[in-house]
Amino acid sequence: MSIGLVASARYPIREPFAGGLEAHTWQLATGLRQRGHEVTVFGGTGSDPDLRVREMPVLPALSAQSRLDVSMPADYFIAEHHAYLGLMLDRGPLERCDVVHNNSLHYLPIAMASTLRAPMLTTLHTPPTPWLESAVRLRSPRHTRFAAVSAHTARQWSPLVPAVTVVRNGVDLGRWTPGTGGGTPVWFGRLVPEKGPELAIKAACEAGTGLRLAGPRPDTAYFRERVEPLLGGGIEYLGHLAHHDLVHLVGSASVAVVSPRWEEPYGLVVAEALACGTPVAGFARGALPEILDGFSGALAAPDDVHGLADAIALASTLDRSAARLRAETACSVDRMVDEYVKLYRELRP
Repeated sequence: MSIGLVASARYPIREPFAGGLEAHTWQLATGLRQRGHEVTVFGGTGSDPDLRVREMPVLPALSAQSRLDVSMPADYFIAEHHAYLGLMLDRGPLERCDVVHNNSLHYLPIAMASTLRAPMLTTLHTPPTPWLESAVRLRSPRHTRFAAVSAHTARQWSPLVPAVTVVRNGVDLGRWTPGTGGGTPVWFGRLVPEKGPELAIKAACEAGTGLRLAGPRPDTAYFRERVEPLLGGGIEYLGHLAHHDLVHLVGSASVAVVSPRWEEPYGLVVAEALACGTPVAGFARGALPEILDGFSGALAAPDDVHGLADAIALASTLDRSAARLRAETACSVDRMVDEYVKLYRELRP
């Protein structure tokens, strides 16, 4: 099949990935091509050349007059709006596809799906947000179908999208490989408030294990004010690592700590840790209870630092082979790609 994969316009799709959405898009596009499908990825500038991304339109410099508008939204909002509006109005490349898979978080692909010849599948990566919910309410049912990254996310959307297929995100088990474990626990991901790295640090201090952190710092003020003062004394920030270095780090850890402060729609870092054979200690939020079982991780009540410290201690006793097995049976990219291909075939006119 010829598949148009609409990705994030805000961040390039390249390693080290800005977040789970970019990593997921890279995995999906690569997996589909390995199965012989023709995939055109529509994404942001600066993406991995091997992914052969067709870059979406970039917003020209706005006029001084338009910037005087008191309702002027944030620059990133206007830039994303321009990128997706340009993509959907051009339509030429999308029209040549058998199926369009909207893997973005933006409302315009859904709102304008009825203008395309090809049917559209949208993956719901987040709970309802105002702009996205508005587009979903006004969608053309004949042109759109939905998948969700977890049963938890599907339940959140069920009042608006009752018929949604759950396709959990997957990781490449050949790229995320088991390590020896036994080392200082690790926390990895975007260092932002909703990921709760400061709670993970406090729990690791209480558990007496120390903690190594890795990932991008998009919110520099938050990192400077809330995370940086907690570094030292066994708490170490290692930076935004390349894939090879991150796999080695996660595989060397006795435990991966996951500390969401919001209802995590999926939690790709959980699947990545399990693939490295590293048990997970986390908060029982969002989809985490779906991904983990009692053999691969330990969960604490949301925001319970003392409980998370206990979960770190418990997770460190779990069998690493059981963690890897959980990744193989529930979190593989092969399973994810196969399930999406099945949906594409059902959608083809």
